[in-house]
Amino acid sequence: MRIGIDAFGGDFVPENPLEGVLLALPDLPAQAEIWLIGREAEIRATAHRIGLPLTDPVHLLPASEVVEMGENPARSIVQKPNSSIAVGMQALKEGKLDAFISAGNTGAVVAAAVLKLGNLPGVSRPTLGAFYPYNTNRYSLICDVGANVDCKPEHLVQFAQLGTVYMREVLGIPTPRVALLNIGEEPGKGNLLAQQAYALLEQHPDIHFVGNAEGRVLTQGFADVYVTDGFVGNILLKFGESLYELLREQVPPNPILERLNYENIGGLPFIGTQGNVIIGHGISSPKAFRNMIRVAIAIVEARLTEKI
Repeated sequence: MRIGIDAFGGDFVPENPLEGVLLALPDLPAQAEIWLIGREAEIRATAHRIGLPLTDPVHLLPASEVVEMGENPARSIVQKPNSSIAVGMQALKEGKLDAFISAGNTGAVVAAAVLKLGNLPGVSRPTLGAFYPYNTNRYSLICDVGANVDCKPEHLVQFAQLGTVYMREVLGIPTPRVALLNIGEEPGKGNLLAQQAYALLEQHPDIHFVGNAEGRVLTQGFADVYVTDGFVGNILLKFGESLYELLREQVPPNPILERLNYENIGGLPFIGTQGNVIIGHGISSPKAFRNMIRVAIAIVEARLTEKI
């Protein structure tokens, strides 16, 4: 099992990715390898400074260029073929890696995944999923949270299918419940997109559809998978992040609050391409990188792409 990490993806590089690997090493499965992708000299210098041994199971995959956060996503992949994102995604395509992790330019990671890996057969729109906490140590999956801003009803159905496979194969939920995010629980509620998607979801034989879900039920565990377009999903994701930032300054540390902390989740799975891709927050800490590695290992062990 070979996990590739973009050592130059994020706001604090290469320190945070490498420190995350250092945190992950004690719990790394015996068969797992970590491949650090990026500028070799800087990786070696940082690894030496923090005490990360660049010996088995940690390896280097040189990449001389970096895609900056403000660059045009699609153009950067074409103009910087030796970037850490492009090199990592190419290695994933060629079977040299089993999963690729990046906290770099999200648009560039999505573009590289679609352009270099391609979609799985039958998938028209891969989806970016985010985890939302409810109950004790349980999470639901929201699809999409930013990869697909403009959607058709059939795209939401596909998000439901992809989310269902993820929750069943990776998290072990036998029959994941799927709900449509909406402004009311009645079937006729919402805009035209929501109404048409509801009709398709209700009729789909492979989706356990439980109806519309208002925002207030997200914390109640009403469903295991919530589908929406990436415009709404991204707003919801950023709102959840803002809640944690607000409350951690106002209340004492507690387990409930920590479940809103993105660091404990790690990264977001990009589901539906011909490769396992995990996308992290630009400000990802070492703890977040450690948990992204954990998520990547779980996805590889579940053989997710083979099950879709």
